[in-house]
Amino acid sequence: GGYNSRIDYDAIPFPMPKLAVASDEDKSLETIAKNGKTYKLATFAGGCFWGLELAFQRVPGVDYTGVGYTQGPEASPNYDAVCSGGTGHTEAVIVLYDTDDCSYELLLDTFFGRVDPLTVNGQGGDRGTQYRTGVYYHCKEQEDIAKARFALEQEKYPNRKIASECLPAQPFWPAEKYH
Repeated sequence: GGYNSRIDYDAIPFPMPKLAVASDEDKSLETIAKNGKTYKLATFAGGCFWGLELAFQRVPGVDYTGVGYTQGPEASPNYDAVCSGGTGHTEAVIVLYDTDDCSYELLLDTFFGRVDPLTVNGQGGDRGTQYRTGVYYHCKEQEDIAKARFALEQEKYPNRKIASECLPAQPFWPAEKYH
């Protein structure tokens, strides 16, 4: 552990090393390939990443989920640094899904079924900017779908503004192997 410790991304299974390389290059990937199959990527934040990750693992067509940190400016953040609230990152789940079996809309259904989009900087008992909620789109198609869905969700709350973010995906930094 430790605030300044560096994560060994090569010790974490696929696709984490590829995601870390892309993050080191300040990139957010739209797709990733494995064994001749190309998967779309989607990123969501919903408080602590454990419960949200489990929800996405249960979605048919989701072939992989991983936890990490996104939407902050600091390179290579670790759990201690992110939990201090000083890096600007949020705990997040990256989802690799097969578009033949899973739609982005279904992933948004899962997200909105799991979070309270009105809560600022937290979910459940977890509080702080590192627990803020959000949908972070990886391409124009996801952006259009997400923004339309946010507009529909906002209609449910005419007197309150949704706190969940709807922003372009920034580099996704994989969490430590023990996560």
